[in-house]
Amino acid sequence: MEITAAVTRAKSAPFQIEQVELEAPRANEVLVRMVASGICHSDIGARDQILPIPLPIVLGHEGAGVVEAVGTAVTKLSVGDHVVLSRLSCGQCGECAAGRSNFCVHITGLNLGGCRPDGSTGLCAAGERLNGRFFGQSSFATHALAHERNATPIDPGFDLRLAPAFACGTLTGAGAVLNGLKPEIGSSIAIFGAGAVGLAALLAAVAVGCTTIIAIDRNAQRLALARELGATHVVQAGDVPLAQAVRAIVPTGVDFSIEATGVADVARAAADCLCAGGTCGLLGIGPMGQEVRFDHLQLALMGVAVRGFPTGIAEPDLLIPRLIALHAAGRFPVERLVTHFPFHEINAAATASCDGSAIKPILLFDTA
Repeated sequence: MEITAAVTRAKSAPFQIEQVELEAPRANEVLVRMVASGICHSDIGARDQILPIPLPIVLGHEGAGVVEAVGTAVTKLSVGDHVVLSRLSCGQCGECAAGRSNFCVHITGLNLGGCRPDGSTGLCAAGERLNGRFFGQSSFATHALAHERNATPIDPGFDLRLAPAFACGTLTGAGAVLNGLKPEIGSSIAIFGAGAVGLAALLAAVAVGCTTIIAIDRNAQRLALARELGATHVVQAGDVPLAQAVRAIVPTGVDFSIEATGVADVARAAADCLCAGGTCGLLGIGPMGQEVRFDHLQLALMGVAVRGFPTGIAEPDLLIPRLIALHAAGRFPVERLVTHFPFHEINAAATASCDGSAIKPILLFDTA
């Protein structure tokens, strides 16, 4: 079938809106008519080749829409279901079987390889093969093929125009707090980076009862929003070392920290501001090969832990509905992070994401 898609053809080049041919779904796949798709910094990183993705490619990995067709072996979904699309896992390895699909042994190839395991993509333009399958979906298009494993059904009464806000960035930030750090009521946490991931972590920290929540960023407007969303303290990055600024608020160090910038020096500060026995979650994505240095004695003698929480070590089918329920209860106001753009303004939306004027840009499709 012919669809409209945003194609990335060269490193850091603008997205090009093109007519593209899309295959019918295979046995375990579903065809989803896109209603909305978020722009995540991973999309920007792939466009700019910080993530080494094969080009040309259709990106997009925070899709939401309506199932229009299902493959012959699909059992989880039906035509007409409303779904949120997230990352893909194999479902067959030991990690997937143990409910740890974030650590699927095939996750890199399935999400960043640009094709199915057999090398096909399902996409072409005027006879030219296009790469796709970005995070198992490539949702910068009016229609997307997804595997039933990375399509989460949601309440059909929920607004699909907001639904992408519960995909990758929010799963990562909120999941890292809820599933990774698991702070107790009364805990303290410092969140480095008040973008979509950091603010999702902040919302989760508020929801679970952290009583000292410190947001750190360069952008004063984002810090003001962090205050409104529940931060008890904010730190605008400047001349004072970040760890020192946090310890001026909590002299003994915070119980937990989240690093959501991907900057090596910020990651070090996120570890240095911890109390003995504290844990830092690294969520930001830096360039390939970037190294981060930590104080060996701090980790070894003070019991400080530093670890990554890919996609918040969240199982999307479990966490997405729970976050939507939390939103319905008025306790997870993710809409405060969202700015909508028409799909044809994707380049303006990407620019707004990069310059910080939009925290979570969501593209809207006119596919009714």
